[in-house]
Amino acid sequence: MGPQKDLILIDTNIFVIDLRYKRDINYGSNVRFLDYIAGGGTGFTTLFNLLELCGILSFNLNDKQLIDLWSYFEKRYGISVLPPPDMNFDFPALPIESLFDQIRKRIPLGDALILSVAAQYLPFVSTFVTWDKAHFEEKFPGRVITPSEY
Repeated sequence: MGPQKDLILIDTNIFVIDLRYKRDINYGSNVRFLDYIAGGGTGFTTLFNLLELCGILSFNLNDKQLIDLWSYFEKRYGISVLPPPDMNFDFPALPIESLFDQIRKRIPLGDALILSVAAQYLPFVSTFVTWDKAHFEEKFPGRVITPSEY
């Protein structure tokens, strides 16, 4: 049996840089990280991250492009979204207490939703990769690193 692979939770900003900001100073590190993770079975993001990404890009994409992003996101990046991105799926039930516990840590609602969903659906993930490292340190139960550090 080989070494255990690190399971990675990937933040929205990684995908935003990839899809929208090709001239960003971090673009090269970002692409190398995504290429490394693609198809390895170790990358995850939450349904809220995907919804957040679609919301951000909705200003620049037409309706077909937005639906394509939603539909092919997992395949494009070779990662899993949990809970699964299904238009017929009910909005994930999260205990308000869990969500409020995140907010009490001085974290905005969007980030609190992501951390609450991760706790409920991805408790096996040990590393969170984000360009907003300072926002999540001491709030995510595992390691928080940037794509460059990964």
